[in-house]
Amino acid sequence: MIGLGLAGYALFTARGTSTLMVPAEDVALVNQQPISRSDYLAQLQTLYGVDLQHATAAERQKTLDDMIREELFVQRGKELDLASTDPDVRAALVNAVELEIAADAITDQPTEAALSLYYAAHRERYVSEGLMSLHDLVFPANERSAAVQAVETLKTQAPSPPLLSQLHAKESGNGGEDVFYFAAKIHLGERLFAAAQALPAGAISAPIEMPDGLHVLYMLKNSIPVPFDFVTARDQVLNDYRNDSIRRLKAGDETFLRKRANIQIADDMR
Repeated sequence: MIGLGLAGYALFTARGTSTLMVPAEDVALVNQQPISRSDYLAQLQTLYGVDLQHATAAERQKTLDDMIREELFVQRGKELDLASTDPDVRAALVNAVELEIAADAITDQPTEAALSLYYAAHRERYVSEGLMSLHDLVFPANERSAAVQAVETLKTQAPSPPLLSQLHAKESGNGGEDVFYFAAKIHLGERLFAAAQALPAGAISAPIEMPDGLHVLYMLKNSIPVPFDFVTARDQVLNDYRNDSIRRLKAGDETFLRKRANIQIADDMR
């Protein structure tokens, strides 16, 4: 009789079975779905900034009612299958799964040796931002002699609006003062930017033939990127290390999920 009683008790109090008893680790059961006591205490702290001992009866009841309401609506959402139809719910689920995947990488504290190795392998990332000030002068393609003459003149005279007018040179609009390297590369294009990088302050390029004419670069200031040492770059190294770890974890999980899934693609989309 004692054995049968214990078996019956275990049967009706086990997880996943209907029971009238709320387990000690929970504060409520909603259709047999538990609302954990730890989540309840965290919610109470978030809403009112108090622990259970110092919360009023009204605060405790309001918190519990809100959590029960949330669970009821979540369960109703599952019944309606909102996870597969509502874009916001789908996005929230994807984000939640990604955060769960990334949790280990976010909380991981890599050793200094691991960070040093990562820094050494990606040293090109950890440099100051380059800065340049320059004129980008354009001449018609059939006026090479004018472009060559302008180069010779600019070796002895700094560019000014009257001088540029005299030389029949036009500003392309791609130069400027204190332009970051990444912006200069976008504005000038690969070829002109490569030529500009090599110019020290006060230097002039030879005429460079481009589809829109002949370009002459006059460098006013060129502050080249300076590498950061490990100590200076450590915070960025740590951030990059974690981001790379998160990307690897996400890629690994996606590969695993794809392998175990039955994915069929329409013929016209293959």
